[in-house]
Amino acid sequence: MGEAIAACLISNNIYHSPNIWITEPHLQRREYLHAKYGVSLGECLNAEAYILAIKPQIFSKLASSLVPSNAPVVISIMAGISIEQLELALIRQSQPVIRAMPNTPAQIGAGITAIALNKSVEPAHKLIAEKIFAAIGEVIEVPESLLDAVTGLSGSGPGYVAVIIEALADGGVAAGLPRAIAMQLAIQTVLGTSQMLKQTGLHPAQLKDQVTSPGGTTIAGIKQLEKSGVRSGIIEAVVAAAKRAQELGS
Repeated sequence: MGEAIAACLISNNIYHSPNIWITEPHLQRREYLHAKYGVSLGECLNAEAYILAIKPQIFSKLASSLVPSNAPVVISIMAGISIEQLELALIRQSQPVIRAMPNTPAQIGAGITAIALNKSVEPAHKLIAEKIFAAIGEVIEVPESLLDAVTGLSGSGPGYVAVIIEALADGGVAAGLPRAIAMQLAIQTVLGTSQMLKQTGLHPAQLKDQVTSPGGTTIAGIKQLEKSGVRSGIIEAVVAAAKRAQELGS
């Protein structure tokens, strides 16, 4: 995710490559990032923001060494690590901290990021975060208490959608379609439906009703989806992922 953010910041001309500094412990990975993007390597002492893009499981061991004491604002994209945990680990009173949850479509600039701010964040800090995350998609602000739910829905959601697309394609193959055609149909159907909902503002139930004629093919398929518990399965997946996000921070 850190690479995706850097790549989009560069491609959108928000920051020039040499002005993005990356700290990476693995030599091969450092060399790859420098060669591909032209970013600077090492610690920048006068950055306008520091982004923590590390695994939450190693955060406690590394936190105090990753961010200088004069950091203007610290932005974390770690799942489950609370603002309070960040504040304690950074050992600086009144440290502006922003917790963010992007998702993997950020890699193509089509993601969505939810941000939550601590009490020390000023409007200028928020603008910096919005500028950074707007490069990878949409940005919304939520209370921190909702970030684990955001993680369960949009953070983990691309995985659920990928499973749904795969299942649609498998269904097409089972019905007689060649694999490549079934996959193309499945991907574009999900993409087009999402775009239609976004552009029209229709509730999903309205769109469903528009394509569901009495005694037709769609209602036969929806009946089977309900019989198989697909709706409740997706709901439970979001809840389970949100619960896991809470566990990561405990």
